[in-house]
Amino acid sequence: MKVQAVCLAGPTASGKTAAALALAARRPVEIVSVDSALVYRGLDIGSAKPGAAERAAAPHHLIDIVDPADSYSAARFVADASRLVDEITARGRLPLLVGGTMLYFKALRDGLDAMPETDPAIRAALDARAAAEGWPALHAELARVDPVTAARLAPNDAQRIQRALEVFLGSGRPISAWQQGARAEKPAAAAWPLVSLEPASRAWLHERIAQRFDAMLAAGFIDEVRALRERGDLHPGLPSMRCVGYRQAWEALDAGDLAPLRERGIAATRQLAKRQITWLRAMPERIVVPCDAPDALAQALAALETAAG
Repeated sequence: MKVQAVCLAGPTASGKTAAALALAARRPVEIVSVDSALVYRGLDIGSAKPGAAERAAAPHHLIDIVDPADSYSAARFVADASRLVDEITARGRLPLLVGGTMLYFKALRDGLDAMPETDPAIRAALDARAAAEGWPALHAELARVDPVTAARLAPNDAQRIQRALEVFLGSGRPISAWQQGARAEKPAAAAWPLVSLEPASRAWLHERIAQRFDAMLAAGFIDEVRALRERGDLHPGLPSMRCVGYRQAWEALDAGDLAPLRERGIAATRQLAKRQITWLRAMPERIVVPCDAPDALAQALAALETAAG
């Protein structure tokens, strides 16, 4: 079966960018970002957005396409990425989908059923309840009406808890039921081979995460969040400001105490990585590369070359 696009996934700080650019040095590829933070303009340091040199090495797509006051969905990603794959292929180049937003990978490879649109009134009511009761209380409510979804969400995963409750309250049907009703004609997995960078040692990944967060702080991450706050039209309930790191920085600035930020930011990023690995392990057809192996980059490049055919 002809490969439509090669997918490169992995938890944060696993070396995806280096592997993607290594393939770009060998093949005419265009990189399609699969990252729910990179779509937002102005979220540069805290999202580890590719720099000018990295973007010059290969064309990049789905970066800086949305204002942080707006939202971006898995359905919109599928539409955008599908269009880009067709356009890149028509140019005689290889589409390389790279990122760590596993819901986007799953939506693209497995398909999505049309779910209810966002209801501003329901969302506002849930925001008000969360402010009064806390997201763990809403997570407990979700567990009663949609235990399947609640079981895979952390009690403070505000964005996904809100969306799941919003769908249930608006349609009377759990979001897990909508997702199970995804279109029957799924893209063949062989046409979307997935190379997955996964650490054999969680301690190795934790050290990489800490190093990356320290580098972000040194690069001016707090000033970046201050500038976003000073716009006046952003708030912590927006999907952009719920991104890992940004949420913790906003809370620290609200509290007027930056001392706990490093510890909380690193802890939140570790939790994100844990969720990403859980998603990946539910994709049995993936090609696993141990990203903490001494020759990880060479192994990743070989796997990508094989996947591309």
